[in-house]
Amino acid sequence: MKDETAHDTPPHVSRLRRLARYVMGFLLLWLVAAYLLLPMGWRLVTSRRPSFNDSPRVTETGTHHPGDPLNVCLIGSEAEVESTMQAAGWSRATALGLRSDFKIVVDSALSRPDPDAPVSSLYLFGRRQDLAFEQPVGNSPRRRHHVRLWRMDRKTSDGRTKWIGSAVYDKHVGLSRTTGQITHVTGPDVDAERDYLFKCLEGTALLADMYIVQDFHLQLHGTNGGGDPWHTDGGLCCGVIAQSNGG
Repeated sequence: MKDETAHDTPPHVSRLRRLARYVMGFLLLWLVAAYLLLPMGWRLVTSRRPSFNDSPRVTETGTHHPGDPLNVCLIGSEAEVESTMQAAGWSRATALGLRSDFKIVVDSALSRPDPDAPVSSLYLFGRRQDLAFEQPVGNSPRRRHHVRLWRMDRKTSDGRTKWIGSAVYDKHVGLSRTTGQITHVTGPDVDAERDYLFKCLEGTALLADMYIVQDFHLQLHGTNGGGDPWHTDGGLCCGVIAQSNGG
């Protein structure tokens, strides 16, 4: 005789059983995602995207006046940073000194190219910049893109060096509004310079990741040590250099 017990279950009970299986399956997926996959993913993200909350927001001059706002960061060794900047078309700035200072004055006066002209010293963490790079505009060092970088004490969770810095555009040579000294006058839109630098870096295909730390700056405008105004949307743009580059 044919067993018809399977047909004895009422339809509403079958529906409840199916619903229970769906709920249990959803709970299982949620547990795996919430307690295994997502924590693993966030650990990976935070190792690649370290916090910069412990950093100052603005550099300062040698006389402790506010300098340029910080707006960029890079992750990578010094060799990786230098090789990536060179690939992006930026040159490492010559150290300050009587010879280099005299050369930039002459080159500015005669409108001669000076792709590795020195940049003035700004300070962060109690010391002047560790690295500086520039890209001239035209045939004179009067106008140029430039960025100063400072090595941070804390490394990423995977042991890579963090650099934080300030990318600013020198639009011409003039007199400082605070000291009256001859200096470069900087452009106010530091976000445009930040974005230009990363456009150059993206063109190298040497960045493994790039992201924005939103609301890094709460003060969105100010003046630097030369009295030049600046304004920002508050974002800190960060780039992770591929480890295979420049080791």
